[in-house]
Amino acid sequence: MKNFKKYIFTTFSLLFLGLSGVLAQEKDKSLAKANAEYAENKFVDAEADYRISNSKFPNRSTAPYNLGNSIYKQNQASEAKFAYAKAIKSTKSRVDKHKAFHNLGNVFMKEKNYTEAVEAYKNALRNDPSDDETRYNYALAKKMLKENPPKDNKDKKDKDKKDKDKKDQDKKDKDKKDGDKDKKDDKGDGDKDKKDGKNKDDKPEDQGKPKPQPGGISKQRLENLLDAVNNEEKKIQDKVNAQKVKGKPTKTEKDW
Repeated sequence: MKNFKKYIFTTFSLLFLGLSGVLAQEKDKSLAKANAEYAENKFVDAEADYRISNSKFPNRSTAPYNLGNSIYKQNQASEAKFAYAKAIKSTKSRVDKHKAFHNLGNVFMKEKNYTEAVEAYKNALRNDPSDDETRYNYALAKKMLKENPPKDNKDKKDKDKKDKDKKDQDKKDKDKKDGDKDKKDDKGDGDKDKKDGKNKDDKPEDQGKPKPQPGGISKQRLENLLDAVNNEEKKIQDKVNAQKVKGKPTKTEKDW
């Protein structure tokens, strides 16, 4: 047994693709004829007679199993798996199930569907744990699966990574856009204040009041002072005029 295990893991370049022999079935002339044709390597003729047998006895597993073998021999492995699947469903014999699962595993190996191949060989061993060829193929299928993980899993990992990268980039773009917007808003507020004659540094109580002119006095206050001066001058002039009137001699008598 030790030598066999060593053989399994050091010579993976081989694969036992030999199909298990055809199954015999009594009282079925089409099946007997097909078996004879199969033995003579007349696989096309054998396929035709196996199909006839399968149509006459749809609940039997022998014809679909042998049909799968004849199709497989014509290098149509992918089509053969349907016949093997029907044989597995139709039989209760552990021996027959083992053979059908083994050959089904061979089909999946040809298709490089190592996940399904592992399962098929595993089921074959469940029905006959002593078969060395099945055990070897099972070990090989697991090795191939490890070295060639399902493409869907790889694609999913790649997609998840791309989605994460895109999400991170979108967040960065959004943060940058928000930062630019804040800067623009700050600049816009400054421009608006300038346009309205306001300054962000103005205290609330200063807003709405006239701004000082370069001379240090506001235009409004300057106008108010000029008005006051004019008013004072007017008062003085009125007073002078009143004094002149008061100092003029008053006539006490009428002129004749």
